[in-house]
Amino acid sequence: MTKLLIVGHGRMGRLVESLAADHGCEVAAVIDGPDGASAIARLTEPVDVAIEFTVAVAVLPHVRALAARGISVVIGTTGWQADEAEARSAAAAAGIGVLAASNFSIGLHVFRRAVETAAAGFAADPAVDGWIHEVHHRMKKDAPSGTALTLRATMEASGWDRAVDMSSARAGAIPGTHTVGFDGPSETVELTHRVRDRAVFARGALDAARWLAGRTGWYAIDDFLDGRGTATGLAEEKTR
Repeated sequence: MTKLLIVGHGRMGRLVESLAADHGCEVAAVIDGPDGASAIARLTEPVDVAIEFTVAVAVLPHVRALAARGISVVIGTTGWQADEAEARSAAAAAGIGVLAASNFSIGLHVFRRAVETAAAGFAADPAVDGWIHEVHHRMKKDAPSGTALTLRATMEASGWDRAVDMSSARAGAIPGTHTVGFDGPSETVELTHRVRDRAVFARGALDAARWLAGRTGWYAIDDFLDGRGTATGLAEEKTR
């Protein structure tokens, strides 16, 4: 079984812990609290890969600490992209594997590919406007969500060269809903992905962790979904 380190023991960390055995992972240790990087440095248990669900400001210190220990990491935290260049540098220098994603729902990424097709189809018509609206639970701090930003980037990569109106709502315990819309003079197209249970994110992160173990380089979610063996721009698989 994949030996797992859980970094962050909030709602997502606890879900990861509870579902780990069902996904071929054994929880070797759990780290929580504001001194996570120091706790990683003191870790004595053998670990194959970490799963990180904490807060944006903690991601870079955690990646640096994990890199120093030679531990690969799946990052599910969002809102930390300003530190990505430094995190990539630390990971590359240490030769660890990193898989960072704003969303680990498989259905979301099927949805994202549908958005890609729709954006490409409407991009050439200047009479069509596009928007993204996302809704999450009241405790989610970053707005727009990392997933909404990913969806906008998907549209832009598909040839969409106009503004995308972005809006967010925070209420109750909503796990996550994303709607991408296109409106023209006589018709509207809306695509919606709605999560009913946060466990979908934990399950995806666990499957990604098992896949990442033994690999080096910086991976996107599509590398995992497509089963690719090498990372974009970095490194090869380790010999196990």
